[in-house]
Amino acid sequence: MRAQDVRKKYFEMLERDEHVIIPRASLVPREDPTVLFTGSGMQPLLPYLLGDPHPKGTRLGDSQTCLRAQDIDDVGDNRHTTFFEMLGNWSLGDYFKEEQIPRFLNFLVKDVGLDPNKIYATCFIGDKANDLPKDEDAARIWRKVFKENGIDADIKDMGSAEDGARKGMGGAKIFFYDAGENWWSRAGEPSAMPSGEPGGPDSEVFYEFDHIEHDKSFGDNCHPACDCGRFMEVGNSVFMEYLKNEDGSFSKLPKQNVDFGGGLERITAASMDTDDVFKISIIWPIIEKLEEISGLKYDENVEAMRIIADHLRAAMFLAVDGVRPSNKEQGYVMRRLVRRAILKAFNLGVEKHFVEDVAPVITAMYKDDYPEVAEAEEEVIGVLVKEEKAFKQTLRKGLREFEKVSDNGISGVEVFTLYDTYGFPTELSVEEAAKQGIKLEQDWEKTFSAKMDEQRKRSQTASKGTFKGGLGGKSLQHKKYHTATHLTYQALRDVLGDHVIQRGSNITEERLRFDFSHPDKMTKDEIKQVEEIVNREIQNDLKVSFAEYPTEEATGPLGALGQFGDRYGDTVKVYKMIADGADKPFSFEICGGPHVDHTMQLADDDKKYKIVKEQSSSAGIRRIKAILE
Repeated sequence: MRAQDVRKKYFEMLERDEHVIIPRASLVPREDPTVLFTGSGMQPLLPYLLGDPHPKGTRLGDSQTCLRAQDIDDVGDNRHTTFFEMLGNWSLGDYFKEEQIPRFLNFLVKDVGLDPNKIYATCFIGDKANDLPKDEDAARIWRKVFKENGIDADIKDMGSAEDGARKGMGGAKIFFYDAGENWWSRAGEPSAMPSGEPGGPDSEVFYEFDHIEHDKSFGDNCHPACDCGRFMEVGNSVFMEYLKNEDGSFSKLPKQNVDFGGGLERITAASMDTDDVFKISIIWPIIEKLEEISGLKYDENVEAMRIIADHLRAAMFLAVDGVRPSNKEQGYVMRRLVRRAILKAFNLGVEKHFVEDVAPVITAMYKDDYPEVAEAEEEVIGVLVKEEKAFKQTLRKGLREFEKVSDNGISGVEVFTLYDTYGFPTELSVEEAAKQGIKLEQDWEKTFSAKMDEQRKRSQTASKGTFKGGLGGKSLQHKKYHTATHLTYQALRDVLGDHVIQRGSNITEERLRFDFSHPDKMTKDEIKQVEEIVNREIQNDLKVSFAEYPTEEATGPLGALGQFGDRYGDTVKVYKMIADGADKPFSFEICGGPHVDHTMQLADDDKKYKIVKEQSSSAGIRRIKAILE
């Protein structure tokens, strides 16, 4: 099947079951400063899984575009991609296991056409230390639905993944694994969860590629949780049904939720019975174009073509969602993706018009399902072409620097400096050294890795003490800075003009950061004016409230401000900040929260709003940092 058809059939199946299909969220999470990207389908829905009511009801579905930058170095094998879509459905206190498990298996078998004999399920084995029971219900339901598909499914206790490799499958179809495999919470396993944190068992579904031989370097026996490649996870249903109490015990949540995610690319690959996800309809056309413009074959250049296809797809969606190449955070990741793709194309002999040739192919694959890709195509190609030209200049400069440091051989520190300071790719340093007969330091890779580890620690942006992938930003200080960000946005427009559009923000307990479109460096007088306006409105003690509106009404006649690149559903939450007796609000902006109730709360202990830094973020984008002190 085509991926486009899998997505469509998934939506049709959910709509038959009275789900509301919601639009994808931006790849850049606006309300969560603890993560750079939307890395899972559930991430934008987390507030609702934790109890907030969703305006669309209790049954939701979508296909969420995701990006996992941590997988960049793994791209090149047959299944890793940095960019992917996660098919999702959620029950917010509505249906539970009895409805969820049959729905997904029937979708795979009846709608996608998978052979049920190649489908396997895993369940939670329980946790005696935390008095959490074995998920017998899930296993019972799986056995029932397998029976309905003509299969007598045996069940086997595995324990850990290592235990599974030792025990082997023994002809079973349903397997019990421990919390390391089949438990979900934001904090990880049950013992790691703090009090007040929800979590629950999950049930994963795997497809077997029986033409792949088990690789014993992953253990004596193959099993669903094995990493040898014979089994591929295609979906996971999280049953959020427990709450951790203050005394460390667990109790049942009053409302139990279902959080399901299924990989679109992986399900499509399974429908073709291929373990190579790059052969599906939303990646393969890129490969075909690369074959055409390079004159080379995919089978002989697998790694390079996979990296190019994945990285350009990711970079285009990042650009559509408002990210621009830079040397920090999201922009840094985007730059790395683009430049790595360009380098791999360069190695294939593709040097001219690379982005201009490939980008329209990506647009064509997505324009029907994500119209925003086609709408932004011209601007996105301009951004990528500009980065392509800049990188080629970097390569030339790096070659000159390489000549300067190579007289007495190349050390790992010098390889890192060329990479970090001049953007000269490591693989080019190795290649040039081989070409010119220059000796590389014996342990250069070890030294280089150590320097890279130091850099990662310096550039780490996730706040300490937050949950892995968790929702940050609900402390009082976060609320204050979140509110100050709204005031900042309107003050900037008042001082600089209506061309100012938000291009990103990041809020911590210590400061706010705000990116906005503006062609020039702000003057000292302009900075002072913005500070005075914000402090004036804080003292005016604006009342902060919100209401939900149809999106077209909010962004149209009502004139609510938003963020460039944000994708909105049919309705949006709009926050209003207005003084008593005023005819119109000072700030009227689309946002998910959270905020204080009155702006005078920002002035506790006689604090004042102050801009501490103004700088360039990227071409045409300025960045300010502000504090309350």
